[in-house]
Amino acid sequence: MISRLLVANRGEIARRVFRTCRALGIETVAVFADPDADAPHVAEADLAVRLPGDRPAGTYLDAGRVVAACRASGADAVHPGYGFLSENAEFARAVLAAGLVWVGPPPEAIAAMGSKIEAKRLMAAAGVPVLPSLDLAAPDEFPLLVKASAGGGGRGMRIVRGPEELAREVDSARREAEAAFGDPAVFAEPLWERARHVEVQVLADAYGTVWTLGERECSVQRRHQKVVEECPSPGIAAEVRERLCEAARRAAAAIGYVGAGTVEFLVRGDRVAFLEMNTRLQVEHPVTELVHGVDLVRLQLEVAEGGALPVEPPRPYGHAVEVRLYAEDEHYLPQSGVLRHFEVRGDVRVDSGVESGSVVSPYYDAMLAKVIAHGASRAEAVRKLVTALRRARLHGLTTNRDLLLRILTHPDFAAGDTHTGFLDPDGPLATSPPEPTAPPEPTAPPEPTAPPEPTAPPEPTGPGELAGLAAALALAADNRRRAPVLGGLPSGWRNVRSQPRRTAFTTGDGGTIDVVYDPLPAGVTAVSAAPDRVVLERDGVRHAFAVARYEPGGPVYVDHAGGHAELTPLPRLPEPVEHVVPGSLLAPMPGSVLRVEVAPGDRVVKGQAVLVLEAMKMEHRITAPADGVVSGLHVEQGRQVEAGAVLAIIHEGDL
Repeated sequence: MISRLLVANRGEIARRVFRTCRALGIETVAVFADPDADAPHVAEADLAVRLPGDRPAGTYLDAGRVVAACRASGADAVHPGYGFLSENAEFARAVLAAGLVWVGPPPEAIAAMGSKIEAKRLMAAAGVPVLPSLDLAAPDEFPLLVKASAGGGGRGMRIVRGPEELAREVDSARREAEAAFGDPAVFAEPLWERARHVEVQVLADAYGTVWTLGERECSVQRRHQKVVEECPSPGIAAEVRERLCEAARRAAAAIGYVGAGTVEFLVRGDRVAFLEMNTRLQVEHPVTELVHGVDLVRLQLEVAEGGALPVEPPRPYGHAVEVRLYAEDEHYLPQSGVLRHFEVRGDVRVDSGVESGSVVSPYYDAMLAKVIAHGASRAEAVRKLVTALRRARLHGLTTNRDLLLRILTHPDFAAGDTHTGFLDPDGPLATSPPEPTAPPEPTAPPEPTAPPEPTAPPEPTGPGELAGLAAALALAADNRRRAPVLGGLPSGWRNVRSQPRRTAFTTGDGGTIDVVYDPLPAGVTAVSAAPDRVVLERDGVRHAFAVARYEPGGPVYVDHAGGHAELTPLPRLPEPVEHVVPGSLLAPMPGSVLRVEVAPGDRVVKGQAVLVLEAMKMEHRITAPADGVVSGLHVEQGRQVEAGAVLAIIHEGDL
């Protein structure tokens, strides 16, 4: 029996495993790199051990230090989570050699699937349909997909549409694969565009019983990383489902699998092709748990302790949908900083690695949480999820919440018509390309001018339009609360009023709104107005707004039943701003300069890569915003840069 379990991971998955351990009475041990010293998973564990090292992400990849942490803490078992060392056969062997219980498949099974190149050969021999491998030196067809042989999660994957891109994309995939998994090996397959990405959950014990717990649809992806997952798939026929489950059973049996794992496939029409087998728990495992009524972590622990599975798995019920909530902007660029407030309410499950006040660092994946809903039908599950996301309070960092809502409410998604190109620039959502140009150049704020002539305020048409009014009233109430003298007077009181009271805000999308809040718009009554809560009534209907601001002059966050707004007050007398040279390329995030691809004086064209930043274990190309000449280069390879730093200057036209 396991008495004390160390989770060789961090964040959301560590907390997820700890939750089951608490229910089973198993003591827990966390490991942490220095940036995670105050992380929630460290605080929740019974014991915690620091992993020393100057590369935060790399410390979790040091098998020797993790095993030493087991000895220091008295742990008698290890759960690897996912990512990091979870699919490292040598780590599994080291754990077993130390006399510890390994909560995972046999090292031989991990090794068999650890190289996707070898895995394809084994699967083909077992009768599992596979895609052909292409010669990286001289492929005979395009487009193709370059993939890391080790690991997963979209890292080390590149689409190549022509021979002119091949060498560059292969080199980039190799670098990213080595940074994420410690193995630069890559291979290539034909690219099935607009196919479905479908996977089967398997669970096996040491006595020959193999469960297949249905399939999960994981087609909605950005940068080859999953964004929305659901169980069951809305677009798989019964005959295809049977073939998928049979192929997954064959895959597990072929390598003597024990424990929880996932077999991934591409499906196009009635064609099925093996992608890979993940010899670990998957990020999206909660949708299977909710539909089948199981705790996969508990089953992992029971199998590791020598327990036997029942002959038949539990029958499924209903539908579950999961979304991955990321700290990232509309171009999928990761964000870092303080998450001021994190609150997701509703009939949903939330598996998170953060809480209010958490620091999101640039060293790891940008996922904040998974939000999962279950219902008797797909429509019910989606509705619960949409409601929870709309009512969530997420302050301090830009997130992909709005993108998730656009996906979940899109007619094609409602119809179950999803595929791996759903978020492509020419896909149903017509999203912005994931390779953005540099941020727009800062401009000096306008010179202060005399107040405009009073005009009738525009009449709000819904709770969203009332958010600016709620923000203005909350700020006015806060000003009165802070007033050092005459605090009892109404805000903005004058003997003779000459003009309405108004506040201007910039919005989260870069726009500007001007809000007149005294007098109130026609038909609107302020029922109450406090610094943190405003209730407005319009046409007999009351709307409540939660308002928060964390620093003077900072953004005002307004949350209400219909959505959310982030509004930053514009100062009446703005301070001078630092001038930025036109054409400056600014760092969109903190990171390390991985490669500089131009030199001063080089001519570039719009969209051409100028340099590559590495942040959160991903490569991000910084491209030229227009045709021109490189008139300045302010960084070199290996340099760390902060967000907003000037990287290079592109002079449009000729110098």
